Amino acid sequence: MSGRWSRSAALLLTGAVTLLAAGCGIRGTSVPVDAGAAPSRASCRTPASERTAEGVGQVSVRIYLLCSSRILSVSRSAGLDDRKRSPKPARLAEALLEQLRLPPTAAEAAAGFTTEVEDWVEISGPVKDDPDSAVRLNRPPEEIQSLALAQIVCTFADTTVAGKGGTVVLGGPDSQRDPLKAYQCTEEMRRNPRTAVTSGVLVS
Repeated sequence: MSGRWSRSAALLLTGAVTLLAAGCGIRGTSVPVDAGAAPSRASCRTPASERTAEGVGQVSVRIYLLCSSRILSVSRSAGLDDRKRSPKPARLAEALLEQLRLPPTAAEAAAGFTTEVEDWVEISGPVKDDPDSAVRLNRPPEEIQSLALAQIVCTFADTTVAGKGGTVVLGGPDSQRDPLKAYQCTEEMRRNPRTAVTSGVLVS
């Protein structure tokens, strides 16, 4: 008698668990479920510039920052003095590089923007016999972290630093050992900035 009661109780308990699971909308499964990566909270919406123009020499510039593994442009107000009007692309490049090295503003950080351009990255040239549009960095471009290089290339490509067709010509500090290379800020580079470091084409 007790054995039959035990079996009946077990069946009733199993039925109750099944009903509860069905009522909660839970479907039984025999394999683990991969829900995928957690959704990113970065909006990547371009914020209004927090560095507002103040006084003479402040102009609006656009720089490229990293957000969710791609690069997007944001607006900044920068003190360029006479560098924006200078015929030397390297002078404007210096001012743009200063902006790329700055930490994101509060609004940029809240939207998920970061910068990979470190403080040690500087402009060192052009040197004698370089083309007018050439900009030399204190390290060869291929030695710069690819995400940072993509930021630099795309930021320069939107300005008079670039040559014909938006081509950015970069090289390292030593003209004998560091040949100039031409870079294009392509849609592929903006979507996948890790390709920047291998995208340079030797300038003949």
